[in-house]
Amino acid sequence: MTVIRLAAAALAAFAVATGAQAAEKSVAITQIVEHPALDACRQGIQDALAEAGFIVGKNLKWQYESAQGNMATAVQIARKFVGDAPDVIVAITTPSAQAVVAATKTIPVVFSAVTDPVAAKLVSNWEKPGTNVTGTSDMAPVDKHLAMIKRLAPEVKRLGFLYNPGEVNSVSSLEAVRKAAPAAGIEVLEGAAPRSSEVLAAARSLIGKVDAFYVPTDNTVVSAFEAVVKVGIDAKIPVFAGDTDSVERGAIAALGFNHHEIGRQTGELVIRILKGEKPGDIPVSAAHKVDLWLNLASAAKMGVTVPDAMVGEAAKVFR
Repeated sequence: MTVIRLAAAALAAFAVATGAQAAEKSVAITQIVEHPALDACRQGIQDALAEAGFIVGKNLKWQYESAQGNMATAVQIARKFVGDAPDVIVAITTPSAQAVVAATKTIPVVFSAVTDPVAAKLVSNWEKPGTNVTGTSDMAPVDKHLAMIKRLAPEVKRLGFLYNPGEVNSVSSLEAVRKAAPAAGIEVLEGAAPRSSEVLAAARSLIGKVDAFYVPTDNTVVSAFEAVVKVGIDAKIPVFAGDTDSVERGAIAALGFNHHEIGRQTGELVIRILKGEKPGDIPVSAAHKVDLWLNLASAAKMGVTVPDAMVGEAAKVFR
């Protein structure tokens, strides 16, 4: 009897262990570069998964790699992850997403913090991606951004747009800003920075030519954002951003998405795929609510007086 009981217990333990292994899911995350907005996005994905019961180290295998701003490295990471064959590959930012989508047509891919997924050739249709790819877009409401800039600095006529021309999302943002600028009485001048080490020089090249700087959700420029802030303070040129996380780093203001929430939205798509849905059947999700963030200390250093009414409207104010 004792032998039978021991055998039964062993079989039960084996069944539990086998079930635990079968239940484990794997998610691999690739990110083009590390900066607060993208890091918050990644954390939001993990938080959403945890709330749905997918716990790292318990029933979820979690891999993460950053390309440190290098596209060749992003391609290597994509190939490595495809070889690992996780249940889902999550690609944060356009460059990382393009690398992964080029590397696999079978493993589910979920992108996040991508401005224009159609222009980036990640999907052909927002509503019905139809392939192994879906994700979340952070396309900015540029008309509202320009209105915010004019409200804080009415004298702005020439706006310096700092970006990496090699980033598809930034090129799409530039086109959107150029389209909306005439109605706001603004001329747009470009400051190109293909690498983070060139951001300072790009900002300095616009001194005397522009009345304000605008930094979109460009990963190259945002990774070196303090360089833009330094030029803004030294030359008394107001700096505005497309992402709220850059406000704490020195931008006067941003009307943007909370990237942790964008991550959570992305995580919800990952959960649906882990539970059996096909990514091609899941529409691309657009980021929801936008918040106004203000940095009064930076405004003072750059010669801008923030109206009390805007301070009252802000979701977050740094003083």
